[in-house]
Amino acid sequence: MANEKIMKGDVMEFASNMKKLINNKDHSDVKFLIGQNRKAVYAHRCILASRCAVFRATFAEQAQKNGTIDKDTPFVLSDMSGDIFLAMLEFIYTNCVTLTPKIAIEVLATALEYGLDDLRRLCCEYLEENLSIQNACDCMQAAVTYGQEDLKEKVLIYIEQHTESVFKSKAFQELSDTALAEVLKVDGLGMDEAEIVKYVKEWAAVNSVVLGKPVADVAKNVITWIRLPILSPDEIEKLEKENKKDNIIPVELFSIAWRFHALNQPDPNNASAKKRIGTQNRPHHKNLNG
Repeated sequence: MANEKIMKGDVMEFASNMKKLINNKDHSDVKFLIGQNRKAVYAHRCILASRCAVFRATFAEQAQKNGTIDKDTPFVLSDMSGDIFLAMLEFIYTNCVTLTPKIAIEVLATALEYGLDDLRRLCCEYLEENLSIQNACDCMQAAVTYGQEDLKEKVLIYIEQHTESVFKSKAFQELSDTALAEVLKVDGLGMDEAEIVKYVKEWAAVNSVVLGKPVADVAKNVITWIRLPILSPDEIEKLEKENKKDNIIPVELFSIAWRFHALNQPDPNNASAKKRIGTQNRPHHKNLNG
């Protein structure tokens, strides 16, 4: 009709009332057993199915298998924690979610698993707004693991602005090689390259022990992103001598660095011959790219 218009009531009051249904046994018609302790959580099929395609398919599969809706047999989700599941239910019932630094990344993973894109977006927004020295690496890892490009860009900007503190954090040692490589690719790191090399070598040593692999194997996908041409000849020579212990830096990278110094001119094909924001000046830097 021409004059038809949707008039909105109090959205937050609606969400507050709907929240009362979460894990409310009254009128529930589906039961979940959550986590290793099998914590019982009650819900309503019509709400879950209308808001989440994964639950809709799960209930349809159960009904097809049994020939009817089975309200008595619970669904067991042993790999899910109670806090995460209840946060997801809060979003499904109310279109809002209560997040904390402790659960936000796990809720993000669950949102992706259950195809809840708005919940995914809210988790990313929360993580972006609550970045800190303590969680920057965890957020970076989550962004890379779950393919969240916008979150990754926000985290990289934060790391650029707090490079030294982030690199010194405990979580830095727990980054995967893929996540660390993404960090090392950027030009805006606020740290000198000699320090970056030091922290990367420490990261490789720790993860060599954790993974039970040679340090060179652990670092092979990361070390290529350090920028040896930025360093002075004396620094490169010192690194070469240290490198004889573990061969963490491939010979090819030293060859590229020495070639740069020998030519004594910019090399547009050498991506590693470019200063970062935090690079300290050295006499040969007049020959660097960019």
